[in-house]
Amino acid sequence: MKPSTELFKLIKSLSKSEKRFFKLMSALQDGDKNYLKIFDFIDSRASYSEEDLKDFFRDETFIKHLPSEKNHLYKLILKSLRLFHGEESISSVLKQEIKNVEVLFNRALLKECEKFLVRAKILAQQHEEFYYWFELISWEKKLLENAYESGDFTKSIEKLIEEEEYVISRLRNLAEYQMIYSKIDLVFRSGGFTRTENEIKVVDDIADYHLIKGQNTALSIRASSMCYYIKGLCAASKRDYNQSFIFFNKTREILDKNEFIKIDLGQRYVMTLSHLLRCYIENKNFDKASQLIHDLRSLEGLKGFTSTEISLKIFTRSSVLELMLFHSIGEFKKSVLLLPEIERKQKIFGDKVSKEQEVLLTYYKAYNCFGSGDYKKALFYLNNILNDNEQKLRQDIYSFSRIFNLILHYELGNIDLLDYLIKSAGRYFSKNDRLNTIELTFIKYFRKLSRAIENSERLLIFEMLKQELDELFLDEKQKVVLEYFNIGAWLTSKIYKITFSEAIKSELELNSTA
Repeated sequence: MKPSTELFKLIKSLSKSEKRFFKLMSALQDGDKNYLKIFDFIDSRASYSEEDLKDFFRDETFIKHLPSEKNHLYKLILKSLRLFHGEESISSVLKQEIKNVEVLFNRALLKECEKFLVRAKILAQQHEEFYYWFELISWEKKLLENAYESGDFTKSIEKLIEEEEYVISRLRNLAEYQMIYSKIDLVFRSGGFTRTENEIKVVDDIADYHLIKGQNTALSIRASSMCYYIKGLCAASKRDYNQSFIFFNKTREILDKNEFIKIDLGQRYVMTLSHLLRCYIENKNFDKASQLIHDLRSLEGLKGFTSTEISLKIFTRSSVLELMLFHSIGEFKKSVLLLPEIERKQKIFGDKVSKEQEVLLTYYKAYNCFGSGDYKKALFYLNNILNDNEQKLRQDIYSFSRIFNLILHYELGNIDLLDYLIKSAGRYFSKNDRLNTIELTFIKYFRKLSRAIENSERLLIFEMLKQELDELFLDEKQKVVLEYFNIGAWLTSKIYKITFSEAIKSELELNSTA
């Protein structure tokens, strides 16, 4: 293994229980255990240095072949983790059961082999693990061949062939849904929403696919949950949160009614709740959104929701959405209180936090600070996004950060900078093909704002911009900007000389009485 931090990261990811199990497993081995010395050294360090490791063990013979020792340790840790978590996932259990079937078959212990096979098939059927189910049928065929050689013709090969065809059809069906999901997921991860005709066509083609629009096209519970999940993503990418809620709620119902499948699809369940939460926020159902944040976080530690990856998803999704919830109701002072804990957990998870979630958290931290009046700290966070050269991921965030940046610099009084920033933003939008009506309108009026001298002149510009935006927002596609920055409320705050928070709350009250 070449010098890297891979071994360090693996060791640091271990829990106390996992470390204890690794040490117990190592105690059962005979011979030299130089790998344990390396393990203890790395475990005791806050950061990794190959030179420090070599220097510490300079008098040890094994240091001459350190790469092989590290590689051996890495493999032993993985083996230990497989044994420690062997009963946690159904796929791990089925792998072990199939191995038992193989061992017993090779020893000609056929009756015992059949017992394990029958038990494993029941598990595979309950959990719709079609791949393992298919492999178990292959072993059942071998047992059937042996039975025929012994003159036992009580079992029918035709029934087994029918079962095999049944399993293959479901495997193919599930694989096709996975392919469709990959396409809509790419749309969602790259842009976050659809605005251009090309983006809309891609989503419409997915929604119109026969497995998505047809009835009874999903041949299994897994496929059915994925079908509704895909429908939910299609609706969400077009900002149709009423339809999105219906589809994601259906996904949740399917998983809740099938506990075995829900446990296996823990990540999908977490993401389903996250999307439902977004629907509640966008539809102004804030009480249910708050309850769902609690429901989402309460999953952690339950069966099927114990992995680091799922813990990470629960943390990042619930944090982003809780910030979004407070921002939507203008409670920036409450959201400020969330930042220390969010940043503490981000530090614990380190580079395990995905780039997408890191960008989202950073953006909403900036928005949070802006809403609470801490413009300098807001700029600190926003600059982390603006200085990023990301070209593919969540271009919605990177685009609207440019608009946010203009507003932020205006609030900071950096009027002399506005002309340069407006040109820079315009170049970015043109280069990335994201110069839409909202962006054009905003840049047009901010150019006027950068040249205005009198407060009365600026007030008139704010009023004209708000009037034009209100007309544009009659088109649902144009309202997407409001999900990232409530420009309408900000303009209201400037026109009526109230805080941004007060403007948002006033807007909510007005809409509730309308």
